[in-house]
Amino acid sequence: MKTLKTQAPAADLFKIALISMPWSILNRPSIQLGALKAWLDRDDTIQTHTFHPYLQVAKALGTETYHHLARNSWAGESLYGPLLFPERRPQAARLFDESCKGKKELRRLDFDQTVQLLDLSLDQWLADLDLASFHLIGFSICFNQLLSSLTAAQRIKELHPALPIVIGGSGCVGTIGASLLENFSQIDYVISGEGEEALTQLCHCLQQNNDPEALPPQIILRRRPYTEGPCRGIVDLNRLPTPDYAPYFQQMQDTFPGQPFIPILPLEFSRGCWWNRCTFCNLNLQWQGYRWKKSDKVVREVAEQSLRHGCLDFTFTDNALPPKEADLFFQTMAEEKIDYDFFAEIRVISDGDKLAAYRRGGLSSVQVGIESLSTTLLARMEKGTTVMDNIAAMKQSRLCHMQLDGNLITEFPGSTEEEVAETLYNLDFVLPFTPLTAASFFLGHGSPVCNNPKEFGISAVIQHPKNRRLFPQELLAGMEMLIKGHRGDRTLQRRLWQPVSQKIAQWQAFHTHRDLHGIPALSYRDGGSFLIIRQEQINTPCLQHRLRGTSRIIYLYCQDIRNRKELAQQFPTIPPKAMNDFLADLITKRLLFQEEDRVLALAIPAFAP
Repeated sequence: MKTLKTQAPAADLFKIALISMPWSILNRPSIQLGALKAWLDRDDTIQTHTFHPYLQVAKALGTETYHHLARNSWAGESLYGPLLFPERRPQAARLFDESCKGKKELRRLDFDQTVQLLDLSLDQWLADLDLASFHLIGFSICFNQLLSSLTAAQRIKELHPALPIVIGGSGCVGTIGASLLENFSQIDYVISGEGEEALTQLCHCLQQNNDPEALPPQIILRRRPYTEGPCRGIVDLNRLPTPDYAPYFQQMQDTFPGQPFIPILPLEFSRGCWWNRCTFCNLNLQWQGYRWKKSDKVVREVAEQSLRHGCLDFTFTDNALPPKEADLFFQTMAEEKIDYDFFAEIRVISDGDKLAAYRRGGLSSVQVGIESLSTTLLARMEKGTTVMDNIAAMKQSRLCHMQLDGNLITEFPGSTEEEVAETLYNLDFVLPFTPLTAASFFLGHGSPVCNNPKEFGISAVIQHPKNRRLFPQELLAGMEMLIKGHRGDRTLQRRLWQPVSQKIAQWQAFHTHRDLHGIPALSYRDGGSFLIIRQEQINTPCLQHRLRGTSRIIYLYCQDIRNRKELAQQFPTIPPKAMNDFLADLITKRLLFQEEDRVLALAIPAFAP
């Protein structure tokens, strides 16, 4: 191990080191660090340095192994568990093995050897870091960075006991952060919520040797009782500077001189969620209200980052894009004639024209909040959408060649047999489209379900069983964790939802093994006076259907969602019974979906542009 440098910090500048630990995503810089550095650097009394030690870990493990560990949060956390709590090593090892079961990329990974590798990598990184030159160390903690950050903070404190450490991020908001401060002596301060203004205030306070108790309550102190309240945030996001990713690129080049990948750059359009009602969601704890940037500012940020770093791929970090500004942004991107590529999480958009416009603007892949294919379950989740909306979004994304990723939440507390049966029935209609992922319900701290458990059939909120494997029991008893366990009807829900998980697995296998050739699984070709519909099925021969004359016209009219009144007005000469019988036949054949009085044709053009 290299000897740590010990020169004293420069007296005229307050130096802060901001750190993002594993398991941050490898092929992108931390937007938290980049945004904070750009903000703090505007203050001429503060000098900010950002560090991405997950790059060194990725080099030691291999980039593919790191990638799969970063996607498996419990496996990643369990690897750092023994470094922080050596006595919990056997339990952490069992959790690791269970988390890697069925994952071919990880199942041969040796737990003890990997822990040792992480141990050595952390020591080496700390040895190369000039800790004595800093006045403050900060860790950004998101979903699967808690144990790695606590471990690194502990070692820094062992080396430099007087060096203050602050943590912040979505993984330590409010009472979660307060409990971390209470239980881990290596932490001196916690910033709850957005960090720009609060971190600036903390730096000035320490620089001027002022009393920390005068700091706003958003900065949680050990010696001051914590009072929960809203997290203060930047009112006007247009004031924010463009994130500074330069240190990441330099560290990437130093770690991987051959540059094995071109990074995807995080991009922020808004903070919070304009809907913010979903009962299972706790993604907005760190935000106060919904705020967004003007589209022209985001356009400038894209151009600036692309030119500066030679990148064309961007990922929005938003929980939901601002609709009107997003319309303007993607319209501008389409006019730019530059091959930008964007990923975003969006709420359900069933309007095919809007999705197509976004696609022309470079939005090639989306994470869509589908969550359920049951009408009553969607209502209890307060999604604000219907099954028809969800299926239309799945169809329209396929039509405009936009990759759609979405989850279907299983084992939601209080789910009924009827809701599961409805889900199974509706899964037959979405077979032609990109498969969803079955995601077992988890109870998130601060979500409406967690705050009102009895309304959802939860009898008790407890510590998550996997956290009980990682943390000493006496410590965990006094901690507030981001993910919780619960008691209630869990055994019943597992049994009820098992057929849904099995059917989703069949759906995924169908799309993995089907002969693509660019043709959708349910498609039509238009013969002018007739349609030929081609329908692939699971484990059965492909079907062909022919619709002639008026039948063809009705089916094409239903390419967008139509209600029965619209159909009656469009086709006044067709008797209601004849129309009902025709539509019922299409529904039976899974060529048309119906919800209440609305219908939607499911086949798309075989050779859509």
